[in-house]
Amino acid sequence: MRRRERAEIALIAACWVSVVAAVMLFLGSGRPAQLTDLAGAVTAAGIVTGLVGTDLLLLMLVLAARVPWVDQTFGQDAAMRVHRRLGKPAVYLVLGHGALLTVGYSLRDGLSLWHQTLSLYSGADMLLALLGSCLLVLIVVTSLVIVRRRLAYEAWHAIHLISYAAVLVAVPHQLSAGQVLSGSTPQTFYWISLYVVAFGSVAWFRFAAPLLATQEHELRVARVDPLGPDVFTIHLRGRDLSRLGVRGGQYAIWRFWSRGTWWHAHPISFSAVPTDTDARLTVRTLGTGTERLRRLRPGTKVSFAGPYGMFTDAARTAPRLAIVSAGIGITPVRALLEDSGLRPGEATVVLRATERSKTFLWDEATTLVQNSGGDVVEMIGRRPAEVVSWMSADAIARGATISSVLPDLLDSDLFVCGPAEWTDLVVRDARAEGLPDRRIHVERFDAVGPRVPRRSRSLRRRRAPTP
Repeated sequence: MRRRERAEIALIAACWVSVVAAVMLFLGSGRPAQLTDLAGAVTAAGIVTGLVGTDLLLLMLVLAARVPWVDQTFGQDAAMRVHRRLGKPAVYLVLGHGALLTVGYSLRDGLSLWHQTLSLYSGADMLLALLGSCLLVLIVVTSLVIVRRRLAYEAWHAIHLISYAAVLVAVPHQLSAGQVLSGSTPQTFYWISLYVVAFGSVAWFRFAAPLLATQEHELRVARVDPLGPDVFTIHLRGRDLSRLGVRGGQYAIWRFWSRGTWWHAHPISFSAVPTDTDARLTVRTLGTGTERLRRLRPGTKVSFAGPYGMFTDAARTAPRLAIVSAGIGITPVRALLEDSGLRPGEATVVLRATERSKTFLWDEATTLVQNSGGDVVEMIGRRPAEVVSWMSADAIARGATISSVLPDLLDSDLFVCGPAEWTDLVVRDARAEGLPDRRIHVERFDAVGPRVPRRSRSLRRRRAPTP
């Protein structure tokens, strides 16, 4: 079973345990014993759906809080996939909560649904709960693919920050109407603890900890160097950066405090392991947000959150190292190579690009590998139109396979970094050769240009003598 799938299953199981605990605590509170008619049963169903929905919303906040333990244990990508999977069920349950309670109270009081709705939402706390439900619906709608494609990332991100307010405004009605947070029962303790964990995680890991780290390390832009038509390197200057504990292959969430960039946070990998005073990021222009970074001025203040990611040497279990990277995927790979402490002849690296002008950082990566006597395979050219492959058309014509370019694959951990579709093809070939999933480590970059078949160029292997 794939490592990412196992991580996702473990997180989903933890969420289910939390949901079961919430329901069992309600059942043990004594309130279900009061069910004597249809109105009571419908009302109880409404309470349960509300509890489960709220439980899922709070768990979503924890998953999105960038808790280091979650990142290091499961991976932030797995956490965010579970976060997204929980979104729609949570909102549907919250909406069902309101509908079932309205019907249950209507049956109990003998009022029409319209009059019961007006009566139910006449109080300020219930109006706040209704507002929270509407905000959650807005968040779900903007998450739909057809809608999200039409929204700027900044607008989408701002709308999703509303989720914090959407959950908070539900608290008053839990105190009054639900009485879940009142009293001194195990149920009360559970919910207060869950609220504290959820909002405490967000407050500390999303806001307080990054702010404190930013103040401590005083990062500023030193200069910006172009590497190609759409690629550039941002050099940062700070203090005590070695205390960040960055491992090669990790990334951070960066915010640059200039007029056109302060409102946009960017997940960018380190392209070199930071020294005590210097850090380096290499960026590919993928839109107006990253294009503005090219024009950053020296002295611009920088804030950050991180480091994050499991694409590091710490994940290795095999005696040898195999790496395949494409495009801007070279960024974490270059830092990974620097941090790996390579033994003589240990590493084989495949560097993939569609054309020679896109071979940025290749010289640095090649030097790191060759200094340890490893192999570097340069594969340049477009993929063939008639074959679904991650290799160039020229390489395929020469009979290249993943086992021929990575001859020690089965004795290696394989690190793959590049566009999502492309990395899936590399992983497919590695599995077909018999490499177990526990030795496959993937970092995906989804924002890439279209695949357009062109004339392929070359496949070249560089070997350095073993020192």
